Amino acid sequence: MLYEFLYSLKENFSPLNIFQYITFRSASAAILALIISFFIGPAIIKMLRKYQIGEEIRDEGPESHKAKKGTPTMGGIIILMSILIPTLLLGDLKNRFVQILLISTVWMGFIGFIDDYLKTILKIKKGLVAKYKLMGQIILGIIIIFIIYSTPEWESIRSVTSIPFLKDSNLDFGIFYPLMIILVITGTSNAVNLTDGLDGLAAGLLAISFSVFAAIAYISGRVDFSDYLNIIYLPGAGELTIFSAACVGACIGYLWYNAAPAEIFMGDVGSLSTGAALGTLALLLKKELLLIITGGVFVAEALSVILQVGYFKYTKKINGEPKKLFKMAPIHHHFELKGVPESRVVIRFWIIGLLLALFSLTTFKIR
Repeated sequence: MLYEFLYSLKENFSPLNIFQYITFRSASAAILALIISFFIGPAIIKMLRKYQIGEEIRDEGPESHKAKKGTPTMGGIIILMSILIPTLLLGDLKNRFVQILLISTVWMGFIGFIDDYLKTILKIKKGLVAKYKLMGQIILGIIIIFIIYSTPEWESIRSVTSIPFLKDSNLDFGIFYPLMIILVITGTSNAVNLTDGLDGLAAGLLAISFSVFAAIAYISGRVDFSDYLNIIYLPGAGELTIFSAACVGACIGYLWYNAAPAEIFMGDVGSLSTGAALGTLALLLKKELLLIITGGVFVAEALSVILQVGYFKYTKKINGEPKKLFKMAPIHHHFELKGVPESRVVIRFWIIGLLLALFSLTTFKIR
């Protein structure tokens, strides 16, 4: 939109040539996202408070969380607007990569909005029924499958993914790749949703992960860099850098209001949309396996819930009396119940996320 208009005027005003550079547009997208979140944040918080759209706290949750009851939720609207506006203004909307990411983010944002609306406004405690939420995630996966498989330019690499640590080694999922797409979209969006349980935790980790994928997107879209680092060259993927940078700016801007003590929570509208965006980035950049490392904290949070439920059911079946593997799941609550202050859990998880992010980037030169 704005990018195409301004760049078309480069013949009349040569400084506008700068808009051809992805690095400039990415930096601009991150700054613009940050400014937008700072600007609209207070207004959205005020509106949510006015209409009493607040968080409901589980009775079985940590005692310290009961003081958070009524804190405005659906703050993911701040993140969504801060991502979409810079991308629409500065991104190449004709680019197929960008189109898929926008569809994925908006689609899951809408599913999350419905869930939040049911819980906070209609006061339906469980929100959107789990099977309908899963159905929405699967439908999104099917849409992405259709677009990927109907793009001739991607025929030779559409079902391929890079294998971390191994040089010149890619894994071809073949006929199972559609299943992988659905698994990544569903798994990542749910994992981020589960992680969003402490002030600032999910937003900080998302900012770190999107920073990694911004770098990967830029490298993947450059034939010289991708050849040097032995990763799959993806023509046009550089445009994903702009979206990723906007995500970083949006998450940091939202974190300004979500840092402890949080003034607002992102709700499902934020966690499901950003989780889907992160998973879609990994799919488009052929880094599905690397996502397990980069988003290692998200993976651990999701696994803790799966293990907790599995162990609970197993012990009930074997012994007749259910037992818990953790004090509470997701695992961040386990540490809280062990007496670790919430802010300390958050900062330590951020540190782990940052170390995993740095480690994931080093895999390009280890190979």
